[in-house]
Amino acid sequence: MASGVKLKLKVIPNAPRDEVVGWRGEALTIKLSAPAVEGKANHGLVKFLAKVMGVSPRDVEILKGDTSRHKAVSVLGITAEEARERIRAQVG
Repeated sequence: MASGVKLKLKVIPNAPRDEVVGWRGEALTIKLSAPAVEGKANHGLVKFLAKVMGVSPRDVEILKGDTSRHKAVSVLGITAEEARERIRAQVG
């Protein structure tokens, strides 16, 4: 059973659509259509990242950065290699 992965993210809210932009250094840049108010962007991030990774939203947890564009998240149920492949498929 895959234990999970941790990712560093840079999240850009209020974008025209949800999309994975790609890696910028160690952080994965993600654009979200949700606004950065009242936790809407965080909720949108969890749903979008779960869809990208092929896991349930309950398997995605924001570890750090609730009120920041720079976040650390945990995704359970996939390996690091599976995460890289799924991100590549979105960017690529």
